[in-house]
Order: sequence, then C-alpha cells, then structure tokens
Amino acid sequence: MSYRDNTKEIHIGNRVIGHGNPVLIQSMTNTRTEDVKATVEQIHRLTEAGCEIVRSTVPTMEAAKAIREIKKEISIPLVADIHFDYKMAVAAIENGADKVRINPGNIGSDQRLKAVVDAARDRNIPIRVGVNSGSVEARILEKYGRVTAEGLCESALDNVKRIEDMGYDNLVISIKSTNVMLCVEAHKQLAKLTNYPLHVGITESGTDFSGNIKSGIGLGLILNEGIGDTVRVSLTGDPVDEIRSAKIILRTLGLRKGGIEVISCPTCGRTKIDLIGIAKKVEAIVGKYPYDMKLAVMGCAVNGPGEAREADLGIAGGDGEGLIFKHGTVVRKVPEDKLFDALREELDNWKED
Repeated sequence: MSYRDNTKEIHIGNRVIGHGNPVLIQSMTNTRTEDVKATVEQIHRLTEAGCEIVRSTVPTMEAAKAIREIKKEISIPLVADIHFDYKMAVAAIENGADKVRINPGNIGSDQRLKAVVDAARDRNIPIRVGVNSGSVEARILEKYGRVTAEGLCESALDNVKRIEDMGYDNLVISIKSTNVMLCVEAHKQLAKLTNYPLHVGITESGTDFSGNIKSGIGLGLILNEGIGDTVRVSLTGDPVDEIRSAKIILRTLGLRKGGIEVISCPTCGRTKIDLIGIAKKVEAIVGKYPYDMKLAVMGCAVNGPGEAREADLGIAGGDGEGLIFKHGTVVRKVPEDKLFDALREELDNWKED
C-alpha cells in the first residue's frame, strides 16, 4: 500500500484528493488575475487540455475580487496563490477561492495567520502550506548549514503545527526545490512524518526542454514511491504544455488511464516527410479524444507500420503518400496532404475494445 492510499482526504471545490483518490493535475495561470476575461480564457484552455485544479496569483485586492467573477465562468477548482499579504488571502477566501496557498513563514505573525485560518475555517476550505528551498527560515538554515531535505521537512511541519495549534487541519503540504534529487529525498522523508496530502512539483524547473527533463525525473521518482496526491509540471511558457507533460508522466507510471499516447520514430535518412512537424500536429489533434490507446507516427512508409505494430493506430508517409495502419497492418492509403483528415476520421469513428 502506497503513502497516498493513507493520506487524509481533502475536498477542493468539486474535487477530492488523498486517501487513495487519483493523483490530480494542476497548473497555474500566467495572466493578470485582474484581467478576468484573459484568465477565464486561459483556464478554459487548461481545462480542455486536462487540468483538474488551477491556481492564480492574488497580489492585489482587485485580483482577490476577480476570483468571484472568474469562478462563475469555470468548472474546475480555483486556488488563490498568496505571497506575504494575509489580507489578500482573507479577501480571496471571501470571494470564493476553493483553496489558498500560503507560506506561513512569510505571512507574518500568529495574529495574521489566524485571520487566514479563521476565514478558511468559516468556509471549510483547505490551506496549502507551501515551502520551497528559497523560503526556508534563517534559523533552520543555520541549524543545517544549507538547504537540506531535513530542513525543508522541518520548515513545512513547523508551519503546519502553527495552523494545527489554531485548531485547523484541513491542510495540504508542498515542499519544492530546483534541486531535483534534494526534492526527491525531502518527499521521501516527509511521507514518513505526516499523513497530509502532498502536492508535488519541481519548482523553477525551466523551459519546456530542460523543465520537462527535470520534472520527468523528479516527479517520476517521487510518484513512483507512492507519494503525491496532486502534481504540477512547472514550465516557463504556455501552461497548457504543463498539462500535456503531467498526463504523460502519470500515464507512463500507470497512475492515469485514458488519453492517447503518441509514439513517433526518431527520424533517419529514410524519412521523406516533415515528421517532427507532423508528430507535433498529431499530438495537438489527439488531445480531445479520451481513448486509452497508443498512436504511432512513423516517417517511413516501407518499414514504419511493421516497426510500430504494437500501436493500436498509426500513420506513416513518404513520397506524397500517406498510410493509416492498425497493429502494423495498412488499412488505408491517402494522398499525403489528406493524412490528417484521414486520421481525424479514424479517431472520430474509433471503437475501443
């Protein structure tokens, strides 16, 4: 039995995490929260891609008030991200946030923290206690000499205890670091010390290239230990890409079913089509289909179908001709410029076994 099977069950809006519930995918908007229209539009794109919980920053009172209007237009839980100003947390809660993310260490005094806790208690919404390697308290840094896994855990649990002492335990914990292996070790230690649900991610991981590699390694190691109830792949770029990456990580680990897995050959001298461009377009096309299947994109019409016979469905092309194949057997030949139309037809009419 994994750690996540024994975590405390927490309700976030219309979603439930912990106690063996599925690991949920999160992302964060990068619009100005005050711009309700732009924020709602981005959340709709994220939701369509598979985002299940979304977080938005609340740096101003205008942003806090925007939470109420944004909530009217979206279907997934909205988390308010708070830095330093406890008044923003209270206002976000009063305007309907489904959860607030705070670092109690930078919220300030117990009186200020209690104002947030009381507001959360009144509406029974969870507080995510967030600690990262850049916010560990000076006394803990002095104790360990540097940022350590032990220090991250101690910082998180000390801040959790501050809230527990105020009589509230509707909590989620996150500890993050840009140091992948430090982050992995910290999660292993924390899982032995608490039963609160954990949100996992590698913070400030980088662009879609380096960020995906670091997140894939770090999140893969953590999640494969049975640790983690929600997950975010933090990338510098369009947050929709975070959702795609998270889905792949979860599917690869067997933690998520459904959604088409696209596989593609690495290209070689036999490739006579724009395989890279085609593969990217195919990934965009299949995003809306819920099928639990494997789809191959191959660059060689001669060897491609045979090499990808394990795929449920596949396409290959070359010299102006496109092929549609199933389990290695060609079922259709079409002009190359009609290949995407043919693929959509196959997917629209697909019947799962």
